[in-house]
Amino acid sequence: MTNTTENFVPVTVLTGYLGAGKTTLLNRILTYEHGKKVAVIVNEFGEVGIDNQLIIDTDEEIFEMNNGCICCTVRGDLIRIIGNLMKRRNKFDHLVIETTGLADPAPVIQTFFVDEDMRDKISLDAVVTVVDAKHIWQHWETDEAQEQIAFADVILLNKTDLVTPEELEELEKRIRAMNAIAKIYRTQNSELEMEALLGVNAFDLNRALEIDPQFLNENAHEHDETVASVAIVESGELDEEKLNNWISNLLRTQGPDIFRMKGILNIAGEDQRFVFQGVHMIFEGKPDRKWKPNETRKNELVFIGRNLDEAKLKEDFRQCLV
Repeated sequence: MTNTTENFVPVTVLTGYLGAGKTTLLNRILTYEHGKKVAVIVNEFGEVGIDNQLIIDTDEEIFEMNNGCICCTVRGDLIRIIGNLMKRRNKFDHLVIETTGLADPAPVIQTFFVDEDMRDKISLDAVVTVVDAKHIWQHWETDEAQEQIAFADVILLNKTDLVTPEELEELEKRIRAMNAIAKIYRTQNSELEMEALLGVNAFDLNRALEIDPQFLNENAHEHDETVASVAIVESGELDEEKLNNWISNLLRTQGPDIFRMKGILNIAGEDQRFVFQGVHMIFEGKPDRKWKPNETRKNELVFIGRNLDEAKLKEDFRQCLV
């Protein structure tokens, strides 16, 4: 969830298929003089070509870099590593977790919702996925590649110099159909401004609308993929009990097929927006800021997943309105 409390550490989850350019991006984050003190957790330290001179102390799991960054290796449990990191809370202000190229990012993201200690200390800033524009088609049908794209808040369409403009357009169109709200950047050598990667507060649906105001239009996307986005925008107030029953039933029956969902809701009798997000069968929601006096109170939801019935989702949601 979005948190302005300075005690919360924003977390970026970095994912992408093998060879896409994740390691290049990770090295950029670690060596870039961005003014942030970044802690990085990597799955296999050996895969990361970090210049040895950057590492001050290699005897422990947590390495401190000479530019103020911290680097860890997940030999053990993610929660334990983060717990150890939080003992050095004053040493960093952003956490990056790199998953292996064949990993489904869901378990890492779920960690932040499930573990109570984590929920009180860290907040998911964004899932960043690096896509190899040249070779993605070889892996397109694999679950891992589709899930990495579906979970993303930010997508680097990398190695753009190796494909034609027409191929890029086609790829971007296919990605858009799967994930309507991710910001897509075309890159070479994973080069991207740090402002687009760290501290992007990607939960904010309003930001997604700024990027592509059409993305919530009914016919904005062709849903010809098994993985697709469904967006719902409805004015009116929601009956909280009906809403809870609908979401509980939805997660029970379709949870495995729902990769991510997020939304801003207008609950009857409440003067605060209610924001929520979920991963598979795990759901988290909480009151957000107050509705502004001149603001149109409306409900905006996005589901990204497999085999989603758009008409049924919209109809069932409407049944929750007062």
